[in-house]
Amino acid sequence: MARPKLQWQSKTILLLVFPFVGADVVLETHWWATQMPMVALWTFGLSILLGLVAFKVRSATAGAALAGTAIAASLMFATVSFPYVPWKTGLVPLLALLVITSLSTRLGRKRKESLGTAESKRGRAASQVAANLGVAAIVSNAMVQSWMLTQSWLPAAKVLPAAVFSVGLAALAEAAADTVSSELGQMLSGHPRMITTLRKAEPGTDGAISLGGTAAGIVAGGLVAASGAWALDLGWRMFALSWIAGVFGLFFDSLLGATLERRGWINNDIVNFLSTASAAGFALGMLAVAPLH
Repeated sequence: MARPKLQWQSKTILLLVFPFVGADVVLETHWWATQMPMVALWTFGLSILLGLVAFKVRSATAGAALAGTAIAASLMFATVSFPYVPWKTGLVPLLALLVITSLSTRLGRKRKESLGTAESKRGRAASQVAANLGVAAIVSNAMVQSWMLTQSWLPAAKVLPAAVFSVGLAALAEAAADTVSSELGQMLSGHPRMITTLRKAEPGTDGAISLGGTAAGIVAGGLVAASGAWALDLGWRMFALSWIAGVFGLFFDSLLGATLERRGWINNDIVNFLSTASAAGFALGMLAVAPLH
């Protein structure tokens, strides 16, 4: 949870993410409603359903559920392809992330409560949703728009390269890997070790990692990357790129936790936001250095 004195950082993330996401959803809804209404209807219907389910199972507060709905819609619009199939969009990896992280949060809750590291029973806050998922939405839409500006295309023949979506998928993979490694690491291992010094630390310590938690996080990131690669027809190479970038972000998250967060300079929301951004940046860098076709 965010330290009280650093709550302004969480609010800053909300101000960075939701004006962009909100404007994108409004503009995309208007465009698709006039060009292909079924896209707008499916996107809104499934996004709202996802938000309601997250709120109902107490994975998210009301504000977080609303935030998640907007991000889900933005991701779905960014990943439309033809012939249009609603479940062959960014909704699939997002749903996989929600299921995996919700289960990992609930497992061993009594032990986490005894350690004082359990998530609130009301679910995650809007700032946490923005920190974990905002980069994926922003990057996916930015890459789609930049690609379209360089192309001559018609809506009925919209075929975007896999690289456009693999970068945003890397951010989602990192978000899943980070949450699962933190939640299950408290159950699967005894004393974790600091990533910077390898000294033993108490469970829940910022920047502390464990073998069991890290392995679980890597698997979770792979599952989200695989679900996205399947839904978006990215192919195994883009799956591998997204997964590797997600794992990079996982370790970057621990490094930030062990240094800047432990010193009280940044809070956990900033750590999560920067970590997902690092995963997206790593994926983009890999594509720039060695494009995968």
